Amino acid sequence: MTAKIPPEPVKSTAKREETGQAYKYGRGAQFNTPNRFSPTQTGKDHAEGIDDWAEANPATQYILSQAASIVNKVDSPDVGMLYSMNPYAGCEHGCIYCYARNVHEYWGYSAGLDFEQKIIVKQNAPQLLRKFLMHAKWDGTPISISGNTDCYQPAEQKFRLTRQLLEVCLEFNQPVGLITKNAGMLRDKDIITEMAKRNLVSILVSITSFDEDLRRLMEPRTTTATQRVRLIRELSDAGVRMGVMLGPMIPGLNDHEMQRIMYTASQQGARFAAYTFIRLNGAVKWLFHQWLFSNFPNKAQKVWSLVEQGHNGQVNDNRWGIRMRGEGPLANMIAQQFKKYSKLYGLDTGRWALDSHRFKRPGLQGTLF
Repeated sequence: MTAKIPPEPVKSTAKREETGQAYKYGRGAQFNTPNRFSPTQTGKDHAEGIDDWAEANPATQYILSQAASIVNKVDSPDVGMLYSMNPYAGCEHGCIYCYARNVHEYWGYSAGLDFEQKIIVKQNAPQLLRKFLMHAKWDGTPISISGNTDCYQPAEQKFRLTRQLLEVCLEFNQPVGLITKNAGMLRDKDIITEMAKRNLVSILVSITSFDEDLRRLMEPRTTTATQRVRLIRELSDAGVRMGVMLGPMIPGLNDHEMQRIMYTASQQGARFAAYTFIRLNGAVKWLFHQWLFSNFPNKAQKVWSLVEQGHNGQVNDNRWGIRMRGEGPLANMIAQQFKKYSKLYGLDTGRWALDSHRFKRPGLQGTLF
């Protein structure tokens, strides 16, 4: 059976609500939410306030740090990885729905604008990875790079930490999974293709919409969907195992694009897929609510209600196995569609078909187990 490409999606009907404040173009969040771990908070209660600290600096700041560790054991059974590492904390991409925003509070910052503006750079990440892989008990289990924030966000162009991590992994034959929504990954095509020859790398490219009006608002500093499709095509042609991530699916905003995204990705070489149903955990709830009602005033209440329908009357659910998929008729329909299109377009293969048996420490002969 020859599958036909679905029709082009309709253009976004976004219409920004006038709030009396200048909209921060290029940012997802428009304000800083309170940090739940901080005993004191500062804020601007009145529009006429002139305190210097009240206005956020719109420029991105890179905060250099020396991390204590880089590889983390993932205890969540529903995220599809056992170990992860993130060379950066915070993400300039500014995706308004990002669950990782809340982690920035652990660093003493806000999940709002701070998450996009104050990027923590773990300068010693490559050295920490090398030390970790040299541990006698490590067996080469696949590690996910970007389990939290995007390892190819704009900071990578300056610091090249992700490339250095891949160089270490190639030296050890350590298998990795990567996920990104940035075509900057092509800078490392040479290393990635070499790892692919040894079956050491698997990549998910995140695509949430082909509607550029929506993408610019929802994921303001990411590359276009066209460039992400090109990324899939170019690396697939080079022999890299590519997949597509539809995360998150937001009912009333982008869920109608699921089929088109999956079809297009498969035509460009993707061989597996994953998705999540939107969950607005912690401070993300308030950030997304302000963003939604500001940019889509005519349908914001409907979208909000649909999200609640997928989480038993709430917009978040912390239960394993349910939080990433939602529940109820709407969430079940999205799950059924994903399953159908995965099979129809050949995207139903597993993600972790990587070779851990090649793992070896430099200077030692053969495998270690």
